[in-house]
Amino acid sequence: MPMGHTATAEAGSGGLTATEHRLANGLRVVLSEDHLTPVAAVCLWYDVGSRHEVEGRTGLAHLFEHLMFQGSKQVHGNGHFELVQGAGGSLNGTTSFERTNYFETMPTHQLELALWLEADRMGSLLAALDDESMENQRDVVKNERRQRYDNVPYGTAFEKLTALAYPEGHPYHHTPIGSMADLDAATLEDARNFFRTYYAPNNAVLSVVGDIDTEQTLAWVEKYFGSIPSHDGKLPPRDGSLPDVMGTEQRVVLVEEVPARALMAAYRLPHDGTRECDAADLALTVLGGGESSRLHNRLVRRDRTAVAAGFGLLRLAGAPSLGWLDVKTSGGVEVPQIEAAVDEELARFAAEGPTPEEMERAQAQLEREWLDRLGTVAGRADELCRFAVLFGDPQLALTAVDRVLDITAEEVRAAAKARLRPDNRAVLVYEPVATEQSESDSDEEEGADQ
Repeated sequence: MPMGHTATAEAGSGGLTATEHRLANGLRVVLSEDHLTPVAAVCLWYDVGSRHEVEGRTGLAHLFEHLMFQGSKQVHGNGHFELVQGAGGSLNGTTSFERTNYFETMPTHQLELALWLEADRMGSLLAALDDESMENQRDVVKNERRQRYDNVPYGTAFEKLTALAYPEGHPYHHTPIGSMADLDAATLEDARNFFRTYYAPNNAVLSVVGDIDTEQTLAWVEKYFGSIPSHDGKLPPRDGSLPDVMGTEQRVVLVEEVPARALMAAYRLPHDGTRECDAADLALTVLGGGESSRLHNRLVRRDRTAVAAGFGLLRLAGAPSLGWLDVKTSGGVEVPQIEAAVDEELARFAAEGPTPEEMERAQAQLEREWLDRLGTVAGRADELCRFAVLFGDPQLALTAVDRVLDITAEEVRAAAKARLRPDNRAVLVYEPVATEQSESDSDEEEGADQ
């Protein structure tokens, strides 16, 4: 079968393998057979996210994720959902800083349907994209913003911390949800140009994982995707590099209707795909990854000054990653007390590093998370796409855990010392709005002291 510049390779870890292929139009295809259960996962990553957007048109990548479910030339309205779910499958799509992905998990005998559906909207969405569908999905996205960001406690924390951590004009300064003003300003022609530029086969990776026959799957891929033309008009994303350390703390205090005081912070950490990023991941796992972590033990169990304390990593390939600290206070505890304890623990960790027991536990925790992702056909399909799009090699997905297990305790300590510093963080402090009841209680307490 003529695939055009087909390259095939195999590699694996834990018995997992993947083969790579390329169509003449540039579409990269990654296949991984797994006959344990009669299901197949289809995952399609487009190399476009909010980092590709320009000022005044933020939110287009996420808006387009929704438009892709609004109908194409041969599948009208909500038909994509109806056909997949009617065939016993599940589906969705997501948008991030660095990519937009679409995915279906189907009974094996319905795999051809999923491939046809993805190819139809890649090749013919513009035939169905009109003012009505544009307005419909614009309203859906604006409502999503209200429900998930603007009208929930702490909902805009990620957006605010991102804007603090990445300076004005940086491609990661804004989050994928976009602003209300920019969503209102987006035109139908903006959307059409966006699709032509980014939704082309040579800007995508397709992975299929599960109970598949490789030869038959490749035949379907060639049949449905092979005639879609490539597009060469894409510009590379703007440079996302920044100094390793912010140089000064960025801090904002917010008085909002939240259930408890909170301390949130974003630390600038190494780029994804580096050994230093894996070391930082282990450091955050020891410090704030679950109920056995140092911060949970200190703040929640010992001091009882917090009801929750976590520290996690947002891995980013095109810009410094972010270490996300999130602490919710207990009762009337003030944030400075929490912050002093956090800084004390970080300083101690930077000086001493993790214990052998902590290293073993953290590496086991990250290994389990890796196995959980690759243990499902959908998770493996997503990881194969991720490493293909962001790092050029899907095979790296199968050996990612080996690189984490190779990190030393000294590397973890060094990462914490270099990056987990007060001059390398953006901070949000949440203070609850004073209620009439609390003010009344305060007045009574003051009166009793007189």
